[in-house]
Amino acid sequence: MRFEVVWRRVIGPAGLTVLLAGCGGGEVRDETPAATGGARNVILLIGDGMGVSTVTAARILAGQLAGGSGEENLLSFERFPHVALAKTYNTDMQVPDSAGTMSAMVTGRKTRAGVLSVAPETPRGDCRMAQPMTTILEAAEQAGMATGLVTTTRITHATPAALYAHAADRNWEDDAALPAAARDAGCADIARQWVEFPAGDGPDVVFGGGRAQFQSKIVADPEYPEYNGRRLDGRDLIHEWQKRRPGSRYVWNRANFEQLDLTAPGPILGLFEPSHLHYEHDRGGDRAGEPSLSEMTRAAIAHLTADPDGFFLMVEGGRIDHAHHDGNAYRALTETIEFSRAVEVALAMTSRDDTLIVVTADHSHVLAIAGYPARGNPILGKVVGIDGRGARQAAPAPAADGKPYTTLAYANGPGYTAGGERPDLSAIDTADPDYRPLGGVPLAAETHGGEDVAVYAIGPGAEAVHGVLEQNRIFDVLVDAAPRLRGDHGTE
Repeated sequence: MRFEVVWRRVIGPAGLTVLLAGCGGGEVRDETPAATGGARNVILLIGDGMGVSTVTAARILAGQLAGGSGEENLLSFERFPHVALAKTYNTDMQVPDSAGTMSAMVTGRKTRAGVLSVAPETPRGDCRMAQPMTTILEAAEQAGMATGLVTTTRITHATPAALYAHAADRNWEDDAALPAAARDAGCADIARQWVEFPAGDGPDVVFGGGRAQFQSKIVADPEYPEYNGRRLDGRDLIHEWQKRRPGSRYVWNRANFEQLDLTAPGPILGLFEPSHLHYEHDRGGDRAGEPSLSEMTRAAIAHLTADPDGFFLMVEGGRIDHAHHDGNAYRALTETIEFSRAVEVALAMTSRDDTLIVVTADHSHVLAIAGYPARGNPILGKVVGIDGRGARQAAPAPAADGKPYTTLAYANGPGYTAGGERPDLSAIDTADPDYRPLGGVPLAAETHGGEDVAVYAIGPGAEAVHGVLEQNRIFDVLVDAAPRLRGDHGTE
């Protein structure tokens, strides 16, 4: 289905004429939800670490890769008619982490950093004091909806894990990660909680990485036989899941994935790497092959749409965050562009009349877009400005040290130069995928940012997304839009 923009003129506040952009296989109209009785399906797409500066820079890069100047471009979700800002702080942190922020979005209550879907009173690392909070995935399962989870990270990583696990520490992804005190207290690791998920009949489709968390340390990985699983308890949780779910299918490489009959009933689990999936830029070199985020999203929706009771799906572009932590702007932006493609797939495969789609980030990163580059200057390049007559300058603008500098930089991270003296970038290709822009403060890993993130919504209930929201309000938007999630099962 072709993705196109349709503009329509409306009268805004105080008689101001404005233009609204539509998208996704025809017109997208602001007034869709009211007559439908709510959403049959709910899709939450999370760009992990996708702050406003990341969206802007990715928008420009995508436009420039398509042959334009870049600034006028829009990513797929930027055409949504409803937009808000969300405040991302944790209950104990001004600048948050993914565990606390995702927990807020999927439970409706903010919590502390480092814990997964447990109340903020839970001390980190003490499962005996954990107070679980019901997640939207659990609510959807209890309501009889089909459910799915797609991510480019390990499925036991913080963002996806917040949907199904209740853990006093996000790092307890497998039993090898449990400290002795937690093991003695009987704490269940996150992978085990996924297999033993008690709500409904469990997720219908899960795609991501993290095979090692489910396999014994004495079992070699099928793709990388030089590496083994991580589990100390000797359990094969993939096999256990298959026994628990009759008719289930497990895939671990691209060939398996492409052979799936998505119309056939039964749950599907795809674990395509022992850890995280490859960055989109590097995915072509994967040993056994793995699908892209947009391909996994297409497959998940194709499988879930067969359920007459509707579905809930979470899709995470998780490696945007990882590239930023590494100070690698190129990979962060290309991951964001692929995330935008996944949103486009979700739009093309669903109806605006019965599907609420919400796109947001869990938190931001400290990426800055700065200097005074001329219009259309390569977003990954050095700053080239304009002269006093408005003409583009012939050479990059020098900083106070006489050396050129890039438009993109990080406030901190591994891009810091030892000794404080910047390198001369004159002969350096700053658009190289491995180039790290300058980091202002020396840190082994770049950090999250504390500013608000954008929320974009379309479909039934999307009108609730406006203004400045507490991040946990996103849960209310999702639940209030869908009658089955509200417990009103008799309206369909």
